[in-house]
Amino acid sequence: MDSSGKEKEAIQLMAEADKKVKSSGSFLGGMFGGNQKVEEACEMYARAANMFKMAKNWSAAGNAFCQAARLHMQLQNKHDSATSYIDAGNAFKKADPQGEAIKCLNAAIDIYTDMGRFTIAAKHHITIAEVYESELVDIEKAIAHYEQAADYYKGEESNSSANKCLLKVASYSAQLEQYQKAIEIYEQVGSNTMDNPLLKYSAKEYFFKASLCHFIVDELNAKLAVGKYEEMFPAFSDSRECKLLKKLLEAHEEQNAEAFTEAVKEFDSISRLDQWLTTMLLRIKKTIQGDEGDLK
Repeated sequence: MDSSGKEKEAIQLMAEADKKVKSSGSFLGGMFGGNQKVEEACEMYARAANMFKMAKNWSAAGNAFCQAARLHMQLQNKHDSATSYIDAGNAFKKADPQGEAIKCLNAAIDIYTDMGRFTIAAKHHITIAEVYESELVDIEKAIAHYEQAADYYKGEESNSSANKCLLKVASYSAQLEQYQKAIEIYEQVGSNTMDNPLLKYSAKEYFFKASLCHFIVDELNAKLAVGKYEEMFPAFSDSRECKLLKKLLEAHEEQNAEAFTEAVKEFDSISRLDQWLTTMLLRIKKTIQGDEGDLK
């Protein structure tokens, strides 16, 4: 059957399901298997949703899954209701990421938190954060959802998942010039990972990023922070990141833009700078008098 045939069949199923729902609400319907009719309607909405998906009518699929979700809730099938809202959200993401997808995902999160399923609620907060990141470019809303996910993960002792979310928050906070918030997170995650044999290699990266955030705010702060991190985590002293920071601090103190650029170039030739590091280093370099603000 081609997609238009699937769509026709789905529309027919939706109409039949609507009829069943209406008749289940009548006095006689209530006496004669009202709940059974609602269950049958639920199944029909789900089948219709899958047919709409095959026909790539994502909006109609989302609506059908929403209908199923509401009926599952009426029947007190909380888990099935949440699953249907997630299916609806995934369909709407392909059609209308801003409004309906987020609404459905939030409805599922409410059900999961009510059931005490915080790990799965956290996972869906991340999905919403990613929609705000990539589709809608609303970074502040993305941050809020990553923070909520981190809170839920922490409550469930899923610390590495919580840290992943917090690092996203730190990265975006620094981009939005909320440096103090970024510093606190990088320090916290750095401290949590430096004693873990499997993760301690990453700690130097977090202390490096915290130092750069300090540096943008104040050169002296950055000097003190580097000293503090070396004391806390002696392996940081021997890292290329720490050596770069010391060269940059020296160049900045001498207001020597050329030496600053050379130090960055040398580091970049071995460890490629990503977009975030490049942005932060440019912000620091612009504080050197008379600098035009590039790293070439």
